[in-house]
Amino acid sequence: MHFSTSVLVVVFGFSLALALEFSELPQQQELLLQRQQQQQLLQLLLRIRSERHYDTILLYGRAPCVFHAVLPLLQLPTVLLSRGSSHRDWEFSTELLLLCCGVNAEQEQNSRTSWKLQTARRLIYVETRLQPQRLCEDYFERELYNVALLDAEFATSGSFYSCRSFQKPSYAQLQILDSLPIYVEQFRDMQGAILRSEADQLAPRSMLYRDAKSGKIRMIGYVANVVNTFVERVNATLQLRDDYELGKITYYGDIEKLTQQNLLDVAATLGSTMTADNWEYISYPYIITSYCVMVPVPAALPYKSIYTVVVEPLVLGILVLLFFIFSLLLIYSQRLTWRDFSFASVLLNDRSLRGLLGQSFPWPEHATRHVKAICCLMCFSSIMTTTMYQAYLQSLFTHPPPEASIRSLQEVPYSRYKVAMDRREATNLLKSRNLTLDDTKSGYILDDWNEFVHMRDTFNASFIYPVTELRWKTYAEQQRLFARPAFYYSDDICLHRMVMLSFPMRRSLPYRERFEEHMMHMQDFGMLESWMDHSFFDMVELGLTPLKDFSEPVTDEDILYLRDLTWVWLFYAIGHVLATILFAVECYRGRERGTATPMT
Repeated sequence: MHFSTSVLVVVFGFSLALALEFSELPQQQELLLQRQQQQQLLQLLLRIRSERHYDTILLYGRAPCVFHAVLPLLQLPTVLLSRGSSHRDWEFSTELLLLCCGVNAEQEQNSRTSWKLQTARRLIYVETRLQPQRLCEDYFERELYNVALLDAEFATSGSFYSCRSFQKPSYAQLQILDSLPIYVEQFRDMQGAILRSEADQLAPRSMLYRDAKSGKIRMIGYVANVVNTFVERVNATLQLRDDYELGKITYYGDIEKLTQQNLLDVAATLGSTMTADNWEYISYPYIITSYCVMVPVPAALPYKSIYTVVVEPLVLGILVLLFFIFSLLLIYSQRLTWRDFSFASVLLNDRSLRGLLGQSFPWPEHATRHVKAICCLMCFSSIMTTTMYQAYLQSLFTHPPPEASIRSLQEVPYSRYKVAMDRREATNLLKSRNLTLDDTKSGYILDDWNEFVHMRDTFNASFIYPVTELRWKTYAEQQRLFARPAFYYSDDICLHRMVMLSFPMRRSLPYRERFEEHMMHMQDFGMLESWMDHSFFDMVELGLTPLKDFSEPVTDEDILYLRDLTWVWLFYAIGHVLATILFAVECYRGRERGTATPMT
């Protein structure tokens, strides 16, 4: 009996030990599976880092999650967003990897943060059975393309999924040890996807024409060609409106509004970063240029004004000083005394005045050598003066100098010109200087953008026009066909000496970086310079620039009119009046002296 009891106790203990061991077996297997999953996940994260470095991790989702256990092993700065959204704008400039504990873990409410994280690489963990086709398409609809997916079977199978747009199926199943990249360049081949664009038809940057073969609307220009070449490079399809009115210019601000409303992807126009309210709707600067004015070439100086131009105040003062010196010397040298000195004898010295003007005068009687020397000096001065002014007058009458040009904005109100500007363009420019339209005293404001461009393109010489340096190059090329230049580009009157021009684009455009990279390649390879050099010929070929001389006809200046001798007649009349007055005074004084002398 005692033996049987002992056997039962041993059997019971052994059974209890087996039961406890079998009860702990699932926990051990689960723990082993978790360790294996952590190792696999760590290996995957390291592989992602080896493909493209990242130094910050952003984690969406609450704990516990498979990613939380691996984060300490990476030893990288980590931002935890357990509620699925951030309260502040994302200001980190580091390379980022975004981890999501579930499909619905990322619920970003901050629009600016969502925009900055659009192109970040995402690794999504799904606890339920994974449906990669549906999930990838959902992310593509949200315009999130750098997405990788994994589920609970990842620990045992080591397989995961990478979303691939523009292919069928829209995903690729990968293994950790595969050589294929996890995150690929999605927009290398867009398989004919549509890119919506619109040209402003402002020559020479984007011009529209109808292709004779296909009958479709095409665009050309140093701005439009960037969009054209990008479409060809990524195998996309350019979509333009069919209801274009060829030759009608669209204000670039209206096109910018279309991109802000997500109606266009990339616009074939240029907007200024200076007037941009939100830089999220523009690209990296494409061109840096100056924004100055084109001023009408000053007309030739009228003949009647040449007489005033030829006389410099300093030279005139020196001649007057010489006249006084020679008068004093002649008065003193005749009798070597100042008894005959008077202001009248100095101011009205006939010999000195006639001598300096190169006219003959009576030689003094019994002239000493000092008087002869003074007369020789006076004759030499008269020869130099008359010869110099005769040469000046002949050269200036042959080629009259231009009128004074405008050198600053402050001189514009005092000139006969006004600055012609479109109302919206003027508002944007004045806004950057904290001014309003009420401050433009010398402005001629137009409400029609096409009318403003037409006035500038036809070289209406009644106004001054704002123009970029890029556009001026085509104007300068066109003026080579004129009889004489009609306008010149004034570097002294610049509204902005450095303006950065960018492409307006949709805010959430997923291939923004791809487009900007292509844009800079066009600059580096010299395509931009080539397009700009060929702009004038494109404009002529499309009929946008007529081969017509818009300069004012040159009048025949070989004829002199009485109005051209105004100053000559004026000085002649003043001289005669002055001589008459002096003659009358001398007669009157001589008569008084005659009556006052006693008779002998």
